Amino acid sequence: MPPFQTILYSKEGPLAYITLNRPQALNAVSIQMRDELYAVLGSVAEDPDVQAVILQGVGERAFCAGADISEFGTAPSRAIARRVRWQRDLWGLFLAQEKPLIAAIHGYALGAGVEMALCCDLRVASEEAQFGLPEVGLGMVPTAGGTQTLPRHIPLGKAMEMVLLGDRIGAGEALRLGLVNRVVPRPRLLPTAQEMASRILSLSPVAVRLAKAAVVRGLDLSLEAGLALESRLLAQALTSQDAREGVQSVLEGRPPHFQR
Repeated sequence: MPPFQTILYSKEGPLAYITLNRPQALNAVSIQMRDELYAVLGSVAEDPDVQAVILQGVGERAFCAGADISEFGTAPSRAIARRVRWQRDLWGLFLAQEKPLIAAIHGYALGAGVEMALCCDLRVASEEAQFGLPEVGLGMVPTAGGTQTLPRHIPLGKAMEMVLLGDRIGAGEALRLGLVNRVVPRPRLLPTAQEMASRILSLSPVAVRLAKAAVVRGLDLSLEAGLALESRLLAQALTSQDAREGVQSVLEGRPPHFQR
């Protein structure tokens, strides 16, 4: 994989790290960062060695402060910008990722920063983290799925308040609303994300992948269709060596050992 300029990518065994690396711009999403994230997520999806991913940001002040507004209006035309967006649907690629994504959020998570975190499966925030969607106040609309993902995670009224008023919320309120899973002191942010990843990595990769698919794909289905999907995915899991190992370990009274 070629070196990146706006992100860092590394692997420790089955755990991969994607790090936003524009601290001078509070990790704002530039066109180049968008392209590099698109490339690295595609590589993660195709890498059989990667089983979980932690997404984080460099610097002391921000996970990601949103889109880089200094680049607004720099596309050759609206038509070209629209075509590029369809061809490189970064946010769709986030949501389509079969492997668990964990966001480790500190400082500002605004605009595209919140939206990127909402595309992840689990979110850990440091105590000083701030969340907000300021786009309407800038005469724009959230463009990375925030109007759709936010109401799927927190109550509709609060989501409307954040979208229409642009109000920020702190980490404590984000935890109370269900926007994040855990809030920890800043020094514990990455270790907590790593602990969560470690627990996932101790489980069956097949079961984790299928369980995530059941939840994500089921969100857009009726309850009846969702239950049918769950049954189909269970049947698929039961044919795996992992399921046989899991059952055998219970019968023998020992911890399971899943192959990777």
